[in-house]
Amino acid sequence: MTDRQPVERHHRITNNNAIDLHVGKRLRLRRTLLGLSQEQLGAELNITFQQVQKYERGANRISASRLWDMSQILDVPVSYFFDDMSDTTMRSSPRRVARGVDDGSAGDGEVKDPMARRETLELVRAYYTIEQPALRKRVSDIVRSIATAVTED
Repeated sequence: MTDRQPVERHHRITNNNAIDLHVGKRLRLRRTLLGLSQEQLGAELNITFQQVQKYERGANRISASRLWDMSQILDVPVSYFFDDMSDTTMRSSPRRVARGVDDGSAGDGEVKDPMARRETLELVRAYYTIEQPALRKRVSDIVRSIATAVTED
């Protein structure tokens, strides 16, 4: 028999967003201020206490209808969950992150990710309107040649 160390489990949340974390913290704050357990809140919402835990940790996003129910149970307006949000957290919305919008350091809302730019999307749409595969390939080769020539200068 080998001497085994107990397995340490670190529950890392990998897809959490700063806004989801903020809303979860506000949920936990209000729940604890009212003296409700996660089990009690879960029972009111018809969900498990584990789901309440996930909401509070920001591991799972809370739907609009669920947030409404929570606000009714916890006797707060829906806006309560967004109160005291920092500017940094506000800039972490999934929409801004997905679009690659700058975090404010550039100050002009510039899109960082070229794949998220409107001109990229328009170029790809136009490219796929070319029905002949051979012609599409030639256009692609031309664009690559131009990009290579421009970057070599």
